[in-house]
Amino acid sequence: MPTFRYPCPGCRTTNSLHDADCEFEGVSWPTVEKAYTDLLSVLSAEPDGLSEAALRDAVPADWGGLHKAALGALRRDQRVVEDGDRLRLLTAAEFKERVSEPTRDPMRTVYEHGSVPGCHDNAVFAMVAWYEMVGLSWPETRENVIEWLRESGAWDRGGFEESTPEELVDAKRHVYDEGYGWKEKGQSAKRVIERHL
Repeated sequence: MPTFRYPCPGCRTTNSLHDADCEFEGVSWPTVEKAYTDLLSVLSAEPDGLSEAALRDAVPADWGGLHKAALGALRRDQRVVEDGDRLRLLTAAEFKERVSEPTRDPMRTVYEHGSVPGCHDNAVFAMVAWYEMVGLSWPETRENVIEWLRESGAWDRGGFEESTPEELVDAKRHVYDEGYGWKEKGQSAKRVIERHL
């Protein structure tokens, strides 16, 4: 099941140590987390969604910059969507479906074209890190990456040391467990893939 994380909406830290230039520097972690839970408690009680004005009125605390930024982060992370003039919290299944196919580069290119010899390590690393970042569990991440290897044609192109896609993905479990970033590896893989197109 996808899980929620509550990163600072300014610098994305997950503790009270904000980046020096973060607008929320000095804001304690429980305060950041409370801004999210204020929003989520209201949104989860309204499956059909509600307007942003109604959300602001329903939040059990004074609406401020942190609430506004947290809502922006939930929207960017595709946890909250706008249906007409209503904001709606996606169900776990809807969220999983939405994030299973990356829509922004460099991950869109890696996902759509699959890995090619010369970038296999970076591409698989990036895909595992992407799914971890969006909040999928390890079994969901493993399933998505194995499916991507097969459906994108990457596995059929060869060049892997492992004998099966499952073995390859299992060898990248440490990427998921350590929470490594996807962007640098995704950009490196994208450059190689584009040279092969």
